[in-house]
Amino acid sequence: MTTTQPRDVQTLTIAADTEVMRSRSWQRLRFEIEYALERGTTSNSYLIRGNRLALIDFPGESFTESFVATLEQQIDPAQLDYIILGHINPNRAKTLQVLLEKAPNATIVCSNPAAKALEDLLESQTSNIQVVKGGEAEIDLGKGHQLRFLPVPTPRWPEGLWVYDEYTQVLFSNKFFGMHLCDDAVYDLSWQDLLSDRRHYYDCLMAPNARQVSVALEKLESLTVRMFAPVHGPAVRYHTRDLLQAYQTWSQQQKGKELSVALIYASAYGNTATIAQTLAHGITKAGVAVESINAEQTAPEEIKAALEKSAGFLIGSPTLGGHAPTQIQTALGIILSTASKTQLAGVFGSFGWSGEAIDLLENKLKDGGYSLAFDPIRVKFKPTESTLQYCEEVGTDFAQALKKVKRAKAPRTPATSVEQAVGRLVGSLCVVTTRKGDASSAMLASWVSQATFTPPGFTVAVAKDRAIESLLYPGNPFVLNILAEGSHLGPMKHFLKPFGPGEDRFAGIEIQDAENGCPVIQDAIAFLECEVANRMECGDHWVVYATIQNGEVLKPDAKTAVHFRKTGTHY
Repeated sequence: MTTTQPRDVQTLTIAADTEVMRSRSWQRLRFEIEYALERGTTSNSYLIRGNRLALIDFPGESFTESFVATLEQQIDPAQLDYIILGHINPNRAKTLQVLLEKAPNATIVCSNPAAKALEDLLESQTSNIQVVKGGEAEIDLGKGHQLRFLPVPTPRWPEGLWVYDEYTQVLFSNKFFGMHLCDDAVYDLSWQDLLSDRRHYYDCLMAPNARQVSVALEKLESLTVRMFAPVHGPAVRYHTRDLLQAYQTWSQQQKGKELSVALIYASAYGNTATIAQTLAHGITKAGVAVESINAEQTAPEEIKAALEKSAGFLIGSPTLGGHAPTQIQTALGIILSTASKTQLAGVFGSFGWSGEAIDLLENKLKDGGYSLAFDPIRVKFKPTESTLQYCEEVGTDFAQALKKVKRAKAPRTPATSVEQAVGRLVGSLCVVTTRKGDASSAMLASWVSQATFTPPGFTVAVAKDRAIESLLYPGNPFVLNILAEGSHLGPMKHFLKPFGPGEDRFAGIEIQDAENGCPVIQDAIAFLECEVANRMECGDHWVVYATIQNGEVLKPDAKTAVHFRKTGTHY
């Protein structure tokens, strides 16, 4: 989504005595995998006007001035009785500091991990903190608004907190049930139109925490929820049951995977957590589950249990004062005493001026006899877009390596008659190419079929573990290059070979850019410039439906190359 529309704060009443203030960013905010669809986002805050006033959540520093100005149009901030934190980070703490200056008597309501974080984040300390610990504490705002608080910790947000209003039956769900989309729609008016974006949000943020997500969802069994009010995206008013069922299904799918990876990390400023999240996305899209572990919040016995059931592990650390945090050193000790030497391993981390923690992890694991599946990932300061693409591909390769080991151990069985019959389906040999900013990718495709006359369109099946998959979301351009019989072997062999993370797929291939900016292979018989219109999840593939904007036949006398198979169990 490309727009020059300025940031603003949209307000609307969504329930009795309840208003939403949507701080809207119309463009991608920063380089994180969850924003990859580039549809902007909203940072939602909620104001409940009972006999007492409660503010639930608030935006980060870039919105502090405009948000506070909007809040002052609604109420006198000095009258705020409660400021409730669904989660907290250094960016949001800047806004909280300003709010406390204007509402010095307000009580901060938060989870215990958030209260501990505030000790370091707030420039001036406050004693007005009400900590929600293990139970479901309640606050009576009056006018029927009885608030219940449910801690929902995850490795990425150990301070996570839900707020439930008994009177309106609204669940203020913070990171859960959200999505990154900025538009004028305050509510979820179309389930199908939003589903792809919701799935991307879940896959990026929730899939690595599927176990904790399932535990959180169980807490909804005792509640009647009329609306989900998340911190990002539209309020879920019309499809609460659909979205809850989708979360349950997606989480069960993750927990049901045969292989899992223990992803252990600590993060001082969020950069190492961003790398971990991107690695996890690459792993889960390849069909391997991730047990995400925040070493700063996880007990040693939980780390040990995760390692014992995993097929591989990754460990990441920031470098603080030339050292790894104590919690990472403890986790490393658990790895060395627990993990099997046959488990694949990997190391990553971020740093400001040096990277001694990454060196420590690498050397200790190598000295301990572990095999590293990739060179340690070292990121100085914040990861860039190209770095995140590299990390996602590393994660996918790591998962594929685990699956390869598993297949090698499994006994081979001859193809069944059904599999042989499926193999008789044939398709034209093509190469899908795309480019988005600094990121580009390509893949050989033979599962291609025309789907519509008006508009002209076709479908192409893309395996979930393909690197190109993350560049084929609705609205993204690509080119379908159709190969010619008799000259297809060169391009076929080139694009069939394994590429390393970040490797240039077009090295040694003659290409030109199409009008949509994507590469056209000059050896092709013809090419089609396309845009992804929709995609449907089908088992281990995504079926992408694309509409055609332009095309050209490059070799009128050549015939289309066709791919013949003996079995339907592989390409």
